[in-house]
Amino acid sequence: VQLQASGGGLVQAGGSLRLSCAAGGHTFSRFNMGWFRQAPGKEREFVATIGWAGDRTSYADSVKDRFTISRDNAKNTVYLQMNGLRPEDTAVYYCNAHNVGDYWGQGTQVTVSS
Repeated sequence: VQLQASGGGLVQAGGSLRLSCAAGGHTFSRFNMGWFRQAPGKEREFVATIGWAGDRTSYADSVKDRFTISRDNAKNTVYLQMNGLRPEDTAVYYCNAHNVGDYWGQGTQVTVSS
């Protein structure tokens, strides 16, 4: 499956961004979808995941109550609404599709200034 992430940018602390990830090439609704991020000099870390039907979500403790993951299977798209952004949220955000294997998008840069 091909994944194309978008929506990153530069925002001040406390601001919001909405990331999108459009999927193509396979049946989108068969995949659990997730977002991960990688800050400079750090390993890639889990941010959020959502089940194929959109009824099961999970979040990293660091983003819980600030970020919301959602999906629109009719549009083959998964979203990450990010509110209350902090400088420590600065990273490249990657979209992930998981079924038997894992597929990754190219990443979108999110920079939060203090």
